[in-house]
This record gives sequence, structure tokens and C-alpha cells, in this order.
Amino acid sequence: MKLTRAGLEADKAAFEAAGYQLPTFDYEMVYANTFSHPVWIHFGAGNIFKAFQANVVQQLLNRGVMDTGLIAAEGYDYEIIEKSSRPHDDLTILATLKADNTVEKTVVGSIMESLILDSSDKEEYSRLKEIFANPSLQMASFTITEKGYAVTDAKGATLPAVAADFAKGPEAPDGYLGKLVSLLYHRFLHGQLPIAMVSMDNCSHNGDKLKSAVLAFAEAWCNRGLAEEDFLAYVQDSSKVSFPWSMIDKITPRPDAKVEAMLAADGIEGLDPVITSKNTYIAPFVNAEECEYLVIEDAFPNGRPPLEQGGIIFTDRETVDKVEKMKVCTCLNPLHTALAVFGCLLGYELISAEMKDPQLKRLVEIIGYEEGLPVVVNPGILDPREFIDQVVNVRIPNPFMPDTPQRIATDTSQKLPIRFGETIKAYDRDPKLNVADLKLIPLVFAGWLRYLMAVDDEGDQFTPSSDPLLETASAYVAGYELSDAPKNLNGLEQLLRNEKVFGVDLVEIGMAELVKKYFAEMACGVGAVRATLERYVK
Repeated sequence: MKLTRAGLEADKAAFEAAGYQLPTFDYEMVYANTFSHPVWIHFGAGNIFKAFQANVVQQLLNRGVMDTGLIAAEGYDYEIIEKSSRPHDDLTILATLKADNTVEKTVVGSIMESLILDSSDKEEYSRLKEIFANPSLQMASFTITEKGYAVTDAKGATLPAVAADFAKGPEAPDGYLGKLVSLLYHRFLHGQLPIAMVSMDNCSHNGDKLKSAVLAFAEAWCNRGLAEEDFLAYVQDSSKVSFPWSMIDKITPRPDAKVEAMLAADGIEGLDPVITSKNTYIAPFVNAEECEYLVIEDAFPNGRPPLEQGGIIFTDRETVDKVEKMKVCTCLNPLHTALAVFGCLLGYELISAEMKDPQLKRLVEIIGYEEGLPVVVNPGILDPREFIDQVVNVRIPNPFMPDTPQRIATDTSQKLPIRFGETIKAYDRDPKLNVADLKLIPLVFAGWLRYLMAVDDEGDQFTPSSDPLLETASAYVAGYELSDAPKNLNGLEQLLRNEKVFGVDLVEIGMAELVKKYFAEMACGVGAVRATLERYVK
């Protein structure tokens, strides 16, 4: 069996006999509708998009709720389209790995067209301009990572590639953002047509990050006379261009070799993953958990597809913010980070396996239920305690999810201030709460310092996951060794005062001494991390 449109047609019975759910909608009709009247284009067609949004659209197509499909575009790594999407006619196999040891296999075929966002490719770029000039287009959505919206560096200086596109104008920019804003400018030139620009990236207030980036380009081009002066007003007018906030949640690890082997055993050919020249790991299949949430601010000036019929929640901005904070600051992300740090130190290779460890399981339960939950604002549409219940009892322990602590440990320095700092701030603001009652959040901070030593609890060296502050932060622990000799911990103080890393000044807030104490205990020799967990996680 082959994962192509022709393969599905020729081997439909074989696919169904092997347990695959297939698209049942009229492909030719949906393709024609989508080509002539596009409604939704998505930039950054990675694993979560294929496993979540594309599958929701397929369900609605199968039920006749929608009659147009998706258009996917890629502006960073063109090989994703060239080597994975197009060879399989934009089809993807979704393997949903359930906690009950069953796998639901779906061939997702809702993507009607895949395009390369390359301003130097006349054919590709012309088609994208044609889509953006079409009055039917209701939304452009994005999963391009938080870094994708950056126009300045850490010091506030305009990034060189962005500065170059500021000077070039909208005709043929080279950078991802420049090309996106160029397409939006093309829509402006064709009647100031309305559209929703929807970031679906997993970052706080994602719509504002996208809006800020788009405005920077619009201002630069208008100020230089490279774009019509009304373009800036168009971007600023929410009745023309909106930038809704959203919260997305679905664990979608990189395609797993065991899943590939399972699909190959079913008789499907040509599912080999590809590592592109930009080091992107892609495959014509995705593996993901069953649980999924997408909450979007309902601000669509040109209308929107009826995605609520597929389980996507539309609400107001304030509620999106509450849901996002509930997830990122308390109910999921902090638990993941805690498991990532200690999982690397204790030699775990699967997040799910950590939940069989009594100390680690209790660690995340205390951080979630006892330390985090008291400061969570209930968003109303999702219950925080029920959300944690599902995370702790179903989602993270799922033994069939091939997610690793090493993957989640990526960019930890960027995650700590949101995932833990916001809880500390809430304790500090509330006269009924005491920061000194937080005992395990500081243990995670100390665990990260111990992690920066790049030596596990057995005394073996390991390679920390990538992090923009890895070199800088590691320098603070470079002088420490695993030994029970007394340690002068004063050298840690400057790092512990860094609000960009921890969200607060830990010295000023009164938490630094406890963090240093925990760190010293975890660095006193082989096995000290485990001993410290046993001592404090009751």
C-alpha cells in the first residue's frame, strides 16, 4: 500500500482491513472549492498541525459541515513540502496513541494544496498572492514557533535579516515575516480585504506577538515610502485585520521509530523519515496523544469556519488568557519542566516512565495541586483541577507516548519565568499566601542548577539540551564538583537575581537561600539527587 491519492483509491479495502480510518468526503469537489474559494491557509505545517487542526477539518469535511479544505505553506524549510508533503499528495497518517494501549490510525487528507513561501519562486509566490487576494480567505494561521515572530535581538536591536527586509519593501522580501507581511500587503492592495491572522503557537499572548511583528514591517515600509500609507491603518484596524489570541495543547512528539515499524508492518511503503538540510526531522506520519485543546479568541472580521463543531473552543480574549495561564503556569507546563530536569539527571529516556517513580510522581502532584492550584484563576470553560487530574493520571503517564525529558528540557531558561515565576508572583501579591510555603518549586530551580553541571546522578557526563542561555548559565556552576566538601555558593547569587530567568529576583523574594541549600545537597556526590528527592518529596 502506498500513501498517495492513487494508492488510497487502489488499495482502499486493504487500508480499511488494516484498521485505517480514511477520508470519506468528495475530494475532487473539496479541492475545486478550496482552489477557487480558499478559506484557511496555514503556515508551518508541522506535526501538531497535521495531528490536530488538519484532523479536525477532515472530520468536518467527512460530516459535510465544511466544503473547503486546508492550504499549507512553509516559509523556512522548503524541503518539508518538497520531500514529505508533495510525494504523498499532502496525505498524512495520524497514529493516535491512547493510554489504553490502543492505536487509532487515520489517513488525514484535508490538506488540498501545499506551497513554498519563497519570494524568488515566481510560480509559488504568485499562487500565494492569488490566495491572499481572494475575498473568500477568512484566516491565515501560524505554527512557526515563538522565535518566528522575533524582529529584534535580546538587546532590542533589529535583526539583520529583518532590517534588510525593512529596506527592501514588500516586493520580494527574503525573511519569513517579511514574506508574510508582503502577502498581507497584497491583500490590502486588492480592496483592503478583511482577514484574521491567527497565531496558534504555544506561547503567551501569541496574537500580540504576531501583531507586533506585522506592525513593525508595516511601519518600516510606510515610513520609507515603500508601501501605501494606508497600509499601516489597515493593519491597525481590527475590523479589517485581527490578531486573535489562542491556546493550543496537544503532545505531539517527533515521529517515532516504533510507530513507523507498526505502520510498515501493515504493509504501507515509503514512510521513511527525512532529515532535511536544515536538520528538520519529518515523516509522512505523526504520532500524538488523544487529548487536545485549542481555545481561540472569537475575532474574525471575514467570518470563520464552524470549527466549534470539531471541538475547538471560541471565546473572548480574557478567557483565552485565563486558560493559557492555567495550562502554562500551573496545570501542565511546570509539571513537564520538573520532569524534564529531574528525568535527565536520573537517566530517564521517557517522560511516561518517570510517572512510575514515586518521588517524581509526587513531585509533580505537589507542584500542581498544592503549590500551583491555589493561585489559578478558573477560566470557566475548563476546570483546573480536572485538567490536572487528566495530566497527572492519563496524559503524562501514557506509556505509548514516546516523549523524552531531553526534548522537553530544550530552552528551559526561557520557560522557568512563565512556568514557575508567575506562581511565585501570585503568592507574593496575595496577603493570604506566603512565598515561604513554596518548597518544591525552589527544588526544581535547584535541580536546574544541578542539571547545568551536565553530570547525572550516577556521576556520568551528559549533553544538556539546547538553550540560548546554556553557556551563560552553566558558567555559574562551572566551579562546582560532585563532592561533600563545603561549597561557597555566593557565586550563584547573580544568577538567582536574574528576573529574566526565574521571573522574579529570588534573593529579594526570599527564595534564594533555599535554592542554594537544595543545590548543595544535590551536588554533594553520586546519588545525591535521588537522596534529596527522597528527603523533601513526601
